[in-house]
Amino acid sequence: MKIRVVSSRDEILSLNPNEKVIHLAFRPSNKDIFLLVETCPKLEIVQLPNSYQRTISKSMEMFLEMQKIQLLEGDVWGHRKDINEYYTVPPSVMSKIRNMKAEGVPNDKITEKIIRESKLNQKMIHYILNRKPLDL
Repeated sequence: MKIRVVSSRDEILSLNPNEKVIHLAFRPSNKDIFLLVETCPKLEIVQLPNSYQRTISKSMEMFLEMQKIQLLEGDVWGHRKDINEYYTVPPSVMSKIRNMKAEGVPNDKITEKIIRESKLNQKMIHYILNRKPLDL
């Protein structure tokens, strides 16, 4: 699974309209988020670092909720934007999730194990688990 990393507001207009998961590596204004939703109509998740997420207004949180877009806290540890504009969830993690799901392991147990073994947060793991089909 790929997460598109956006490091400045200048990049928003150049995004692919089919983007579903975006990590904003800058502190977005309400205007930036409106523009992001307009530019990427298929958007499902906006991920922000914890310190930035605390500054998002309640009205913006409600707007994203009404658009059925999840606002998640999280980082893309070790990602170098100058090398690739996407952060890729390691294939080993995706494979482990797929295998555990196929074995019938409950989602909460999968989440516990993946949190310990990767740098993904709980809500991102839930998003991955609930994707239909599990196109990992």
